[in-house]
Amino acid sequence: MDKNLISLLQNEFNAIVNIVKNSDIEYWFARNLQILLGYQHWDKFQNVIDKAKKACENSQIEVTDHFRHVAKMVNIGSGANREIDDIMLTRYACYLIAQNGDTRKEQIAFAQTYFAMQTRKQELIEQRLELEDRLQARAKLKESETELSKNIYERGVDDKGFARIRSKGDSALFGGHTTQDMKEKLGVPEKRPLADFLPTITITAKNLATEITNHNVKENNLKGENFITQEHIQNNESIRGLLVDRGIKPEELPPADDLKKLERQVKSNEKKLIKQSALPKS
Repeated sequence: MDKNLISLLQNEFNAIVNIVKNSDIEYWFARNLQILLGYQHWDKFQNVIDKAKKACENSQIEVTDHFRHVAKMVNIGSGANREIDDIMLTRYACYLIAQNGDTRKEQIAFAQTYFAMQTRKQELIEQRLELEDRLQARAKLKESETELSKNIYERGVDDKGFARIRSKGDSALFGGHTTQDMKEKLGVPEKRPLADFLPTITITAKNLATEITNHNVKENNLKGENFITQEHIQNNESIRGLLVDRGIKPEELPPADDLKKLERQVKSNEKKLIKQSALPKS
């Protein structure tokens, strides 16, 4: 996400924050949040709120501690006022709403990070957004590799064959360096996947090559380890060529932080978020 867009969204979200009197607890009104998240109709946004409430309930968290229904007076013109329903939302409630929103909206992607953190510092938000991109890329790679495993199993290749195919694909992507070579180079523990220590761009490259292999295996009905191996090697070589043309050699990129460790940190931060953001009892 562009830094200018991050700064713009950050200012917009900061502008609608409220503070509970005599405390440091932040809250947002749902109708203000609706606009920033790109929902034109209140009823559609209420559907997202309902999903967020359910997620809160499923986590055995008291819903009313984070979703507080209120009535507000709004000006409807010519000096007239009207009472409307609204909801006070804690940071955790807003986080759950963002988690259940339309992920195609850039505002939603930003909000997931903004509300996950007890900070408004842009550099920390940018770091978290980068982490989210990497986690999503890793999840997509897992899905495409699982699909490849199923595809080739149906075409006469066992688990050991799948491991060989994937390893030869890695060798093509990393300029002749095997999976084991790269694990040693990056200091990856023996029993951990290489992809958990790769930067986002390399994970994305591996995923794209695997997706192309999946497509062509099915489209061309490739069978047997040799044919599928050649297909996977060619796809990884093609992706490598694209990267090298842009001045990027995957084998020369530094290792990224352990994704499993980062995931644990995210879960720990979420627990703190729940504890610290609850509204006082009315």
